[in-house]
Formats: sequence, structure tokens, C-alpha cells
Amino acid sequence: MVYFYTGKYKYYTMAKTKFAKSSHNQSKTTTKNGVLEVKEENQYYNSGIIFIGAKEKPENQMTPLEKMEKLKLGLSKQDLVKLKSRTELDYDKLSKALSVTRATLINKKGEQKFSSALSERMIGLADIYSYGYAVFEDEAKFNQWMFRPNQALGGKSPYDVIDNQFGREEVKSIIGRIEYGVYS
Repeated sequence: MVYFYTGKYKYYTMAKTKFAKSSHNQSKTTTKNGVLEVKEENQYYNSGIIFIGAKEKPENQMTPLEKMEKLKLGLSKQDLVKLKSRTELDYDKLSKALSVTRATLINKKGEQKFSSALSERMIGLADIYSYGYAVFEDEAKFNQWMFRPNQALGGKSPYDVIDNQFGREEVKSIIGRIEYGVYS
């Protein structure tokens, strides 16, 4: 899937066979050479994007250099609120997943930036969720999957292991196996 954002409208293209009708308003739909193009007014919900950045693409499709650039700019409380909203995690669950105190997350205001270490963990968490949303094609199902025990994790849920880099890598690996139809 390719995303383009031009001011008021977001354009994305995908193969016809993978297009699933969405419930939100579509302003324009055209077909060119077997590719469906849809123009939607200010809709990011199904795009997989957690943080809006310079490149306007889902975190799981960002290159390491783009993630480093995002990290240099730092993530603010507004970015955390967007992450919290999209992942449906409350502050207690986010603090566990990000390995910080609840107060650290709550006490920042508006555009205040988090430390680079915390911002890096936030980008890692957003990466997992945007990848999961793309693979599962249903945010609610992916959010539920994150809390279900998984045999590939020794009976632990993915949420239970995402509090460190190695756990996040393992969860991302499992999502990749699901994407390719490997039993996980």
C-alpha cells in the first residue's frame, strides 16, 4: 500500500484484490491499470500511521534512518496521546510497556518532549502496532491478540514481553510469521 498526503486529502493506492470497503466517507475512487486509488478526507484511522511525521507513512514502513530522524525531533505528549488512543492502552499499561512510571507519562504537557530513550521505546511500540494493524487488517482484533497467551512466547501474551527490546523484536517476528501464514 502506498500513501500520499497532500494537505486536506490523503491518497492511497493498493491492488484491487486487497481492497476492503471501509465505513468512512470516500471522496473519490478511480481505477487505473488494475490499481484502485481512493481519496479520503482527513482519515488516518485505517492507515496504520501512529505518529504523524515528515514522511507520512506507517512506522513499520519507515526506514531506520527515518526512525532516527523522528527520534532526533523527539516525541511529545501529543504523540503519546495519539499512541494511547490508537493502541487502546491506558497509562498503567503504557507505563509497563514502555518501562517507565505512570507519572513520567502523565506529567508532560502538550508539546513537551520525552527523553530520547523513552521516545525510542515509543517508536518501537508504534512500529509493532502499525505492523500488526497492517497484517491483521483490523485494529480491534490486533489489540485483543496482544493480550492473548501465545504458544510461541511460552504461554505469555505479546503485551507481557514488549517492555524491552528483545521482547518487541520477538513480537514483531511473530507478526511477520502470521503475515506469511506460518503457524505462530
